[in-house]
Amino acid sequence: MPVPPATMSTAKPTDAAVPPEVPEQATAPPPANAGPLTARNLPTPDKLGAGWKTYTDPGGAEAGFIGNNTWTRRRDPHQASYEALPSGCAGKPATGTLPIPAYALTGSYRTADNQPATALLLRFKNSAQATNYYAGYQARMTACGSGGDLSVHPLWSSDTAGAAVRAYAGAESYVDLSVVHGSTVALLATTSAQPDKQSDWARTVVPTLEQVVDQP
Repeated sequence: MPVPPATMSTAKPTDAAVPPEVPEQATAPPPANAGPLTARNLPTPDKLGAGWKTYTDPGGAEAGFIGNNTWTRRRDPHQASYEALPSGCAGKPATGTLPIPAYALTGSYRTADNQPATALLLRFKNSAQATNYYAGYQARMTACGSGGDLSVHPLWSSDTAGAAVRAYAGAESYVDLSVVHGSTVALLATTSAQPDKQSDWARTVVPTLEQVVDQP
């Protein structure tokens, strides 16, 4: 999914809602694992849909990382948790601090029609922090509204999962699925030409995520 540009900040890295300092240019490929998070914490592509497959992202200067020849890579936890939040919304922004995860791991997929999809796992110190971040994430998505650089249209939500459509002005639209389970928040975004018609698909994926994302 498109991410907002990072801006310099002198704030201590204790709030995921505050932009982190601009990271130094990557000089080496990131590890495939992030602490306890590995590929086993991400669904196998067949569990997400017929014809799905993993994708080895080559990275590059524009992507901001060097490819590591596999489909998973470690992310900076502050950067990843901040970039996951909606930005460029026309609605009244939600406020409040959000915890920063201890670990962040992303996995890249391609759908049956070869559209990009990305899963991001945020592992927190405990379930209370994960629930806090998830609630703040959902509040910001709900408040985003439409008409800005980013428009968010909720599809459905529960206490532990939700789906919405992210539509970037002049760019692609995404089905955005979020799940909190134990100490982990999982965010799955897939490009779609008909995102409003994938509400039922998003519901079927929730148990698949819950089975693996919080495994030790």
